[in-house]
Amino acid sequence: MKNRLKVLAQYAIPKQAITALAGILAHFEGGNKTSAVIKWFVKRYNVNMAEAANPDIKSYKTFNEFFTRPLREGARPIAQTDFICPVDGAISQFGSIEQDQIFQAKGHHYSTAALLGGDKSSAKRYANGKFACLYLSPKDYHRIHMPCDGKLVKMTYVPGDLFSVNPVTAQGVPGLFARNERVVCEFVSEQYGHFVMVLVGATIVGSMATVWHDTKQGIINPPRRGHIQVWTYKDKDVTLKQGAEMGRFLLGSTVVMLFEKDVLQFNAEWQAARTVRLGEMMGVKL
Repeated sequence: MKNRLKVLAQYAIPKQAITALAGILAHFEGGNKTSAVIKWFVKRYNVNMAEAANPDIKSYKTFNEFFTRPLREGARPIAQTDFICPVDGAISQFGSIEQDQIFQAKGHHYSTAALLGGDKSSAKRYANGKFACLYLSPKDYHRIHMPCDGKLVKMTYVPGDLFSVNPVTAQGVPGLFARNERVVCEFVSEQYGHFVMVLVGATIVGSMATVWHDTKQGIINPPRRGHIQVWTYKDKDVTLKQGAEMGRFLLGSTVVMLFEKDVLQFNAEWQAARTVRLGEMMGVKL
């Protein structure tokens, strides 16, 4: 009952306004006040600053600068394998796509077409393929890296809700990851075919960014557009190597990955893990 009330409350609260305010505050240069907030956050969520390239809390001018901090060199060794885990986080769900249906939680599925913003043509590629949904908690490193080599084909901004993406909400909100705001990044690889990385927004996720987007710091939102927007890259060579950074969350959320049929087999140790780390073996090519 308690969890149900938490989910129901999210339908009533002004999620867009709260998120917009959080984004403003996260960019605010507050000097000692900002340092105090970061210090509280580090203690509250047990953030391991020893892994950061810059462990000095007081040196961060804004909360977002701290939140998107890079790791020190060597903090995440890259496994010698076909597919690596692209983030630090927890495995929310993973497995086979049943025709076009992706498992969210008990009693809930959503379609690949819905996740991709209604793009049925792209969605067909992933029929009976594989998916993985990874949740990034507040303490995690919030940059997203490439699971394998890939050339960017298309990026799509899809407007939507801003429900929380924690496990409780995933169990209570139908089609959560296909109804929240998201950025869909589709790549193609000579070895592994097409694959998708979807950056899913959530309550107080100030914005999402990619390394190739032609705005300040690669930020895609805000502004929060009320319509789908598509960027194609056929005439540009945006090619990223395995392990390279591809994007980041300014405040945290979830990444959903889709792979074509008969391409990927998840590693047994990765499947058994509850939490995963960037660079670990995720799977091998079939």
